[in-house]
Amino acid sequence: MSESDKAASSGKLTLGAVERFLMAASMGVLCLLTMANVLVRYFTDISFAFTEEISVALLVVMTLVGASHAFASNHHIAISFFVDRKPALYGAARRFSAFCSLLMFGLLAWYGVLMAWDDYSFEVTSPSLGVPQWWYTVWLPLLSILIVFRLLAVLWRGGR
Repeated sequence: MSESDKAASSGKLTLGAVERFLMAASMGVLCLLTMANVLVRYFTDISFAFTEEISVALLVVMTLVGASHAFASNHHIAISFFVDRKPALYGAARRFSAFCSLLMFGLLAWYGVLMAWDDYSFEVTSPSLGVPQWWYTVWLPLLSILIVFRLLAVLWRGGR
């Protein structure tokens, strides 16, 4: 049982528990929106076009929160062809992959901030609902920064 699982079973509110709740809530709302859209389209031949806009935003949130949780709990997808043949490489490979991921999510956070700022400063609105687009794009850099902190914690712990 991982540390986050032990803390969750003892009733402590941890970042891992919050991430699991956000993933489940995003998936639940996504399923409800999609089902509502299907039912309305089936019975009325009218589509709730706005559901696609919200669904895409929820998928981004769910994916980034899931990536953060996977990095922290060592449940991410790993290609371990070389490490399986040379177990001594495990620690170095884990640190290297965490560093590469840190670089990638750092860049994603940086460019996400620029994109959200452009959406805000140019007053871009979303296509179907007409709400400010930055309401959706701001989650990309915020959650990328969360992932950066999770990866820094992995590197701090020595790549375990």
